[in-house]
Amino acid sequence: MAAAGARRIIFTNIAQDGTLQGLELAPLKALLEAVHIPVIASGGVRDLRDIEALQQLRRDTNLEGVIVGKALYEGTLPDTVWENQ
Repeated sequence: MAAAGARRIIFTNIAQDGTLQGLELAPLKALLEAVHIPVIASGGVRDLRDIEALQQLRRDTNLEGVIVGKALYEGTLPDTVWENQ
């Protein structure tokens, strides 16, 4: 992908997107190992545990960020997540 000019990838697990069932980390980890450009995760964030798992993954990989939708609207994340950005 980088060879084709991609500078960043948004990886959306469409099976998890909008379900509030939590992240499925295995496919994301596989992508992070396969590419060397920044990746933004999306799809399935449920609560603070998911954010913490992504923070841990970010320390060791090229994970750049996360897109959160329904968890924000449903209020399943504490306000401190947004205050600490």
